[in-house]
Amino acid sequence: MSMNRRQGYTLIELIIAVGLFALIMLLASGAYLLMINLNRQAQATATGINNLSFALESMTRDIRTGAGYDCGGQSSCQVSSFSFKNENGAAVTYNLSGSALQKTLGATPSILTDPSVTVSSLTFYVNGAIKGDAQQPRVTIIVSGTVSSGPGKIQPFTVETGATMRGTDL
Repeated sequence: MSMNRRQGYTLIELIIAVGLFALIMLLASGAYLLMINLNRQAQATATGINNLSFALESMTRDIRTGAGYDCGGQSSCQVSSFSFKNENGAAVTYNLSGSALQKTLGATPSILTDPSVTVSSLTFYVNGAIKGDAQQPRVTIIVSGTVSSGPGKIQPFTVETGATMRGTDL
């Protein structure tokens, strides 16, 4: 047998190998870009939820250290706007302003939530608001809405938290 065949790859073999390599890289880069997009959405949702969590923690801290819960002269009530005196004696009101949580300290309003957080419902359940009613004052807060993580990417939420006044008015 003579060795007439040359060593190496033919042009057809090289074209097929490069084509397969390009196809595999295309699939891998598509999956990589998809994972990057999902990671960005998850981070945006987490940022919105963290902002909401911070706003609720601020609210419960103020309510816990406050006094003089306003329930319209009743011991218990369900309201969408809650007023009380903070630890410094200043009037504080929490309410829903458009689609954001708002805190009004004295006469100065401030928005607590990020624009990516859309609050659709804010309810305060107040118990023991009258001094001497034999109930420790406590407030339950329920917030519902959505967090946006990009165009058309909306995550609904409902959060419930509570605060009991540190001092007693029994």
